[in-house]
This record gives sequence, structure tokens and C-alpha cells, in this order.
Amino acid sequence: MAALVAAPAAAQTNDNQQEQAASIGDPVASAKLADESTQDSADGNLVVTGTRIVRPNNRSAAPIVTTTAAEIAAQGATTIEEVVNRLPQVQVNSEQNFSDSEGRQRIKLRSLGYERTLMLIDGLRIGLPNTVDVGIIPNALVERIDVLTGGASSVYGSDAVAGVVNFILKKNFSGVRVDGNYSFFNHNNRSSAVTDAAKRAGFDSASGMSNDGGRADISLAAGTNLFNDRVNISGFVDYRQSSLVRLRDRANAVCEVVTTSNTSPLSCSRASYTPAGTIIPLSGASSGTVLVNNPNGNGTFIPINSGPSGASANPYDDWAFQRPFNRVNAGGFLTAQIDDHIELYSNVLWYRDKSYNTQLNRTYSYSVYGSTPYQVNCDNPFLSASQAQTLCGANAGVAGQYAPLDVRYRFDSMPLVRQEFVNTGYRVVAGLRGRVLDDVWSYDVAGMLSRAQLDTIDVPFAKFDNVNRSLDVVNVNGRPTCRSVVNGTDPNCVPFNAFSPFNKDPALNNYLYGGATGGISTRIPRLLQFVGTVSGDLGKYGIRSPLAEQGIAIALGGEYREEMERTIVNEIYQENNGGTNQRVTQSILEANAEIQVPLVENKSWTKLLQLNGGYRLSKYNRLDNKFGTWKIEGIWSPVEDISFRASYNKAQAAPGVGTAAGAANIFWNQGFYADPCAPRIDPANPGGPRIAPAATQQQCANTGLPANLYGSTTLICPDDRCTVREGGFNLKPETAYTKTFGVVFRPRFVPGLTVSVDRWLIDLEDQLDFLQPQNLINDCLSTGNDYFCRAIVRNANGTLYSSPATRPATGWVARGSANGYRSQSHGWDFQGQYDVGMGSAGRLEMSFNGTLMTRVASQASPTATSRDCVGYWGNSCGESMPKWAHQMRTTWILPERIASVSVNWRHRSAMPLDVYAPASTGIPTADPSQRRDQFPGIKAYDWFDLALTFDINKQMTFRLAANNIFDRDPPIVPDSRSRIGLLRGNTIMGYDLLGRQIVAGVSLRL
Repeated sequence: MAALVAAPAAAQTNDNQQEQAASIGDPVASAKLADESTQDSADGNLVVTGTRIVRPNNRSAAPIVTTTAAEIAAQGATTIEEVVNRLPQVQVNSEQNFSDSEGRQRIKLRSLGYERTLMLIDGLRIGLPNTVDVGIIPNALVERIDVLTGGASSVYGSDAVAGVVNFILKKNFSGVRVDGNYSFFNHNNRSSAVTDAAKRAGFDSASGMSNDGGRADISLAAGTNLFNDRVNISGFVDYRQSSLVRLRDRANAVCEVVTTSNTSPLSCSRASYTPAGTIIPLSGASSGTVLVNNPNGNGTFIPINSGPSGASANPYDDWAFQRPFNRVNAGGFLTAQIDDHIELYSNVLWYRDKSYNTQLNRTYSYSVYGSTPYQVNCDNPFLSASQAQTLCGANAGVAGQYAPLDVRYRFDSMPLVRQEFVNTGYRVVAGLRGRVLDDVWSYDVAGMLSRAQLDTIDVPFAKFDNVNRSLDVVNVNGRPTCRSVVNGTDPNCVPFNAFSPFNKDPALNNYLYGGATGGISTRIPRLLQFVGTVSGDLGKYGIRSPLAEQGIAIALGGEYREEMERTIVNEIYQENNGGTNQRVTQSILEANAEIQVPLVENKSWTKLLQLNGGYRLSKYNRLDNKFGTWKIEGIWSPVEDISFRASYNKAQAAPGVGTAAGAANIFWNQGFYADPCAPRIDPANPGGPRIAPAATQQQCANTGLPANLYGSTTLICPDDRCTVREGGFNLKPETAYTKTFGVVFRPRFVPGLTVSVDRWLIDLEDQLDFLQPQNLINDCLSTGNDYFCRAIVRNANGTLYSSPATRPATGWVARGSANGYRSQSHGWDFQGQYDVGMGSAGRLEMSFNGTLMTRVASQASPTATSRDCVGYWGNSCGESMPKWAHQMRTTWILPERIASVSVNWRHRSAMPLDVYAPASTGIPTADPSQRRDQFPGIKAYDWFDLALTFDINKQMTFRLAANNIFDRDPPIVPDSRSRIGLLRGNTIMGYDLLGRQIVAGVSLRL
């Protein structure tokens, strides 16, 4: 009885028959899929990634890496993201669990970004680019995942620059199936340089063995065949859940470690918000000094981080290392054979995902609300004489006098607050397909609608006025009382004793937030896609090479897409964060053609010689011109044992709807930068006379400033916030030229072995970048290049300020998306599959997938030096990619497949810090003070995973797995947040951050 798990028929004895039965384009991928034989069977419509041509025995001239259902089950992953993160072609990320993300799961190939990786389900787009959430796909529903290297825009359209990830789903099954997995982390928290730093800071560290981070995944699927098996209806529901693991639950992440010099020991970042209460006077002799209430409660201030418990705090101890989430997926499939030439197919996928970040309960600094400080009355009864003297000076105790200050109070005794994310969406597909005209021609006409709603619910902000009122306290009959209660302006005010440590007043906490809710930001992306393809085997008409057995095959297609993105922000969100409501659309019309031409087949001197080609013409309504993409491919097998393949294609990524609309919709606002050629504020004496400009006169000349205006006070913008023009750059598509060259070995003297080696080179031009005014100014000052300086447009009097309301032609610096310069991603892919029979001992299957990166380069402008970051990480390179990464899985399968044992070996090569990169890489030479000889980078890493599968009976399969069985700690990476901009617990992605994972699973077939 067929059920949810699907795979092709068991391998045939003849190699050609095997390939025909299980070909998915790539020989290694086809061999792997043929080896995955189960009790269940798939439907006969095998999706081939990388072409719209429908014919048996398709062959790909570009490498395809396939992850099978068996590999997914062996890993015991809860999310699709975890599965693809293991592929060496993928730049690892963890959007679902990482505390600084929205909870969506996306994929980026080859270090070229999410927006250049096209994600498909059964050959159709998942949704709107860069808002895709592949979490719409439950793991148990995936038959296989195909990763196509390099560009594929001529087949699939825009965004297929770095490659294509195609999720092939299980469908057309009958019966009932239940799949369940539960996993948790079994980790030994060991002492390290991080725990030593925490001890010096007075922070407690986790120690010893811990079991946490539980995850559950359970799915129910059912299907049935009707009307003599001409109709199949199936459906599923899936629930996934993940438990909280905090940063402080791991010894290596108990505090964020930083270094101040090459020889200094690690130290922990300290919070400016403390449970004893941080007070910063903004007037008098102590103005700007960061103080805290003495934790002993004696009514004095002491310097922050001066020793006593409570005088310092860990800013990230309650942040998530694994974010809690729960997700529900549901869907259904329908196929109906209407007659011999028409099949109706349809499917619906729906999901809802909820997750949250835990954050500390605290009052925010006044600077979060604006430039007006908080105030405390100098006769406040909560102030001791010493505290009043520090804050008010001669006015201490004087009624009617106020002192400006900042209050950063952390209420550790109050419940944590949450930033919440709710992502919902659906995807509906319906189509007709079949064969006509004596089965020479096949057609497939489909429509797809994808819509999501991404809600971000911020933590509530305490109201600024409430904080100020609660600090204005008078003595009424010996009882501290808010002045606003006395005068009736706010009868609900609760006095805030910010000058005593460890305030635990829940009434105060409730008042400060005043029932406030977090601001809500909503994004609603929608994609409508219509695709029609006609594919024909012209060999049936005798159109073939005289030296070939198969004829020429072609595919002709048309496609229409409509993109919409809507942004909605409520009043609270606007008040706290800014933002506006908007709705933008974009439409795309495309036509494409493909051709396969077998030139020579099954001759004594050539087994196969074949040429492939493709072309697509695209018209975007927001772009001025049409653009075309194409591919040219060739396959040559001189003998059956070896094949050479090569492809050359032009792929393009057009600006997404939001980016295109942002470039076209020009508006002005008051910005966040000061003119570097104007006199600047003295940091040592902010209220005193201004000092000389930060830039030199020659640098300012690069920005179009006459020499006689250099340093003029007329250049000072109001509040040092000069004007910004948003948008206005004329955008064009990014263009990538991809070349691949490879060889495939299938030696007859080693039956069951298939090996491929492929060289790929992706060269991207006109890449889209988001340009910030400060970056444009800095680059113009230092280079004088028009590429940067064109964005600085001064008024006739030299100023960079014009009223935004006047839509000025001059007096601003531009900001927005623009076409940058170029990037490169080059490397080698190595794949292998070996299947050998062992007689009565069963079978041994080995699968290998490795990538050697040879270049990860970027060049920001014509004057910039191209930097090659392959194998390096840091300020100049971000996370980049290791030079070498692989995984190798070896599986022993007992006869009748009643049980199997699988060992997976994963490896990543060393990644030095980019400050150690030689000049030949083009990476900017770092100041020697940036060296960190104690932590010069990340050494090579190896992990081993073990999986056991055995059938209890024909209806039940049980699975056990241990991932990272030796519980390897991730590398310690000091300053990781300051170097790469993300909080990641003193490490970077790709290194099994939470330790050994234990997985148990069961499948029931009813």
C-alpha cells in the first residue's frame, strides 16, 4: 500500500534502465535516488530540475545535488532549514531559531545572498522573492531536495543567479501515515576562556551536563484513490514545536566576550541597564558619568561595573540561543485523470508560525524617545542628601528645581517581555497537463497564488510621560506621591524610586507601561504566477541527427507574474520606530524556449554527444527595457564510463517589487548625518565652541564644496541632521554569467560507483546594493570617484540642507537601492555515490558531497580593490564561506531493508580572521591593533552523526539518531557581533551551536 514516503522503483540490473527509471538529470543524484528504495512507491511523474523539456533519460549539463527523504529522516531535523544547512553549497544560517531574525526560513547559495537564490516547489516558485518562508514545507512531505548550481534564469526566470533549490513533494499516495520525531540537546558545559571571563565579571556560568532545547515534529497524512484509481485525494497536517534555550544556558555563550587589544584577556560586555538602577546625571560636575545606586542600599551612587553584585549586568543573558516557536502546516493534493490526454492536478499548502524573543524588562533611556532628558525634582523624597547633591548641586533639596538625567533601570524581578513574530501564509496551485497528438507533445498549464502575512510585534515601550511623572515625586503626609496625583493631571501615577537598588514594585511596572502594547509591523507579500509549457519530441516526426537514436526535443513556454507587497504599521509602531503604510506592485511577462539536440548516440566512438540551449525574454513594467537570458550546454560521453559536461549561461535578477518601487518613489526627509565639511561638535565639550571639520579641505572639494566655504558655520545643518533624498536611482537587473565544466565517471569495472567533478564560476555584475548617505559621503571623501560623489548634491551656497517639504532639486545626499559593481563566486563541486551488494550481509551505500571554494570576491566600485574573502571571516568579509566543506554518509542496510545503520561525516576547513589575510587577497590591510593572536580564527572542524533505523513490523519503523555524537563545542569567536553585526553567542553559524542532539522518531503506516 502506497503511503507518504515515496521513492522510485528499486534499481534495475541494467544501468540504462536504472537511469531511465530514476533519472533526475544528474547521474550522481539519479544514482542516489535509485538507491533509496522503500516499501512505498511514488507516482510516475518525476520532476526534472533545470529544464522544462519532458522526456525520459534527461541529462543535466550542470551539477545537481540531491538530498533524499532517507537522508532527511536520518538527520531527524525539525525544520527544512536544518536540512539544507548541511549542504556545502549553502551559506549556513538559522533564521527559524536565531534571536535577531523574523523567524522565516530562507536559503542562500554560494555566499551570494537570499535574493539571488530561487526557491521552488515542484518547479513553481514558492512565493515572492526575499519574503519566502520555506517553513511552509514540512519535512515529512519532502521526497527530495534538488540544488542546481549556478544560473538558471532562461528556464525559471529572475533570481536564479546563485542557483535553484527545488523541493519535490510526496503526493499521489493512499492509506494513512503518522510520522513523529522528538529531539533534544545533550550537552556538557565545559570551562573555557568565556567562563573565565564571566567569572572575572561576576557572572555565573552553566556547568556540567544539560538536557534542553526539546523539539517535536508530528505529522498525519492520509490519501485514497477513487474511480478505479483515476482520482487521488490526499492531505496532511503537521505540528512542530521548539523550546527555549537561552544564551546563558551554554557556557560558551554565558556572556558576550570582547577584546580590547591583541594581548588582553577576554572580557564580558556589560549592560548600561542594571538591576541596581543606572543613573546618569546630565548637569553639574558629574554630567555624563554613568553611576548606579549602591547595591548595599546606603543611598549613594557608585561607578557602574565597580564590583558589587547588581552594579553590573549581562545585557544578553536572557536572549534566545534557540528561539521558541510552534508551527502548524496543513495541505492537500488532488490529481484526476479526466481522460487519456488531460490530468488535473492541484495542491494547497498553509502554515502558521509563532515565535518570540525574550528580552529584559526595563525602562528605556530617554534617547530612545528623542533628545529631551528625563527630569527629577531636587526635593524628591526618594533622593538621599548625597544623591541630591550629585544630581542637583546647589539646588539639592530645593522645591521647584529640577535636574536632567537618564534612568536605565532593569527590573529583574519582573516578568520578561517578548518580541513576537507571527507568520502565516498559503500557496495554491492548479493546473492541467497531459500528452496529445500520439504522445509526441506534452503540455503543462498551471497557476499559482502565494500569499503571506508577516507580523512583527515589538516589545511594549514604557511611556515617556509616565516615566517623567513617576520621577516627579513629593512628600504628602510622609508618603512619597507623584506630583501629577496631587495636582490631578494623572491620578494613576505611581512614584518611581529609581534611587534605590532592586526595585520590585509591580504597580510601578504596570504604570510605566500603562497597558502599552508593542507596535505592530505587518508585511503582506503576494505572488501570482501563470506558467504554460509545451514540450515535444520531434524525433517522432523524424527530426533527428542521422547519428542519434533520439530526436530533437523542444519546449516553448510563456509566463506571467504579478508581485505585490504591502506594509502596514500601526500608530504605536510609527511612534516608536517610524515607518509608513504602502502598497506596491510589479508585473512581469516572459516567454522562453529550450532545445535538446542529441547529435551522436551509441556509436563505437561516442556514446553520447548532445547540445542544449535556452532563451528567455522578460519584460518588467517597472523597468525601461526588456532583457534576455540564455544558456548553452553540451554533454559528451566518448565511452559509457565517462561523460564531460559544460554549460554557459546568462542569468539575471531584476529588482524586487519593493526595491523597484523604493527607487521610483522619490521623497525627502531630514536625515541622520552632519556635513563633514562643517565645524563639528567637540566630543570633549559638547556644549562648547565647535572645532574644525572632520574632513580635509581637499576631501571636501570632492563633494563639490568651494574652498572658501570650507569650515563655514553656514554649512551646519539644523540639529546636525542634513537632508536625505530617498530613492531616485535608475535600476537595472543584476547580470551573472555562469560557466560550469565537469566530468562524470561511472566505471563499469566498479559497478555501482558514480563520481562527478564540476568547476563552476559565477560572475555577477551590476549587483544591487543599498547605499547609505554616510557611506556615500565617506567613500566620496576618500576617493573622489563620481560613482559615490554623484549622490552628494549641494546647494549653490554649499549647504546640504533644504526643507524636505519643498521637494528640493539640490541640498541633499541620496539614499536607497542602486546598482553597485560586481561579485564573484568560484569553486569546485565533488559528488560521489557508491552502492555495493554484500550478499547475505545486505548492502553498503556511500554518498559524498563536497565543495571547494576558490573565490568569494566583491568589488564595490570601479576604484575599489576586488577582495577575495574565501576562507576568511571578519569586518571586511562577513561570514563568507570556508575553502572546503563536505559531508559523507555511509549506510549499511540489512537484507529486506529491515534495518540500517548510517554514519555521516561532516567537515569544514579552517577560517582565519580576515585581519590575517595576505595583501594578495585584496582584503584591506588591517591596523596591527586589530590582530587577535589568541583567537586568530576558526580551526578546521569535523562532526560525526549516527542514525539507526529498523522496522518493528511492516507497519512501523523506528529511528534513533545522535547528531554531533562527540558533542563538539562551537568555536569561540570574540567580538563576533562587532565584526559581523549579529549576536550569535560568541560564534558564527555552521558549527552545531547547541551541542549533541539526540533524536527519536517513529513512522506508522496504516
